[in-house]
Amino acid sequence: MLLPIPRAIANELALQVHLALAALRRGGTGDDARALLHAHVLAQSIAEAGYGTLEPEQVRAADAALIACFESGNTGGGWQLDDAGFEAVAQLVNVYDRQLQGAPLWALTEASERLERMGAGDASQHALRKSA
Repeated sequence: MLLPIPRAIANELALQVHLALAALRRGGTGDDARALLHAHVLAQSIAEAGYGTLEPEQVRAADAALIACFESGNTGGGWQLDDAGFEAVAQLVNVYDRQLQGAPLWALTEASERLERMGAGDASQHALRKSA
């Protein structure tokens, strides 16, 4: 738990995120946007644990880019990042990539569990809204 994950696994995880980023540059899918959103949340959690640095401006710019991508995709405008959005999310993806290479397994595990709890909260809120 104190060592980083094996390099092959880190590379595979990073590749998935880099492919999603590349796809959204030219027009991807909701799955690509969700992969980047997950990486965004994970990178913030890992940075809060002390591994990697994310400046508030970086987080806000990536937030805005992903929100715009989701709004466009969910309204039929296509799943795509504009040039500024691509650059903002790319900076965050680069931090996440370095975190995967160097953060200990415990930090990655805690970030992943936090993401799962957030997803479970979203699902239960959605179910409550449907039943109301």
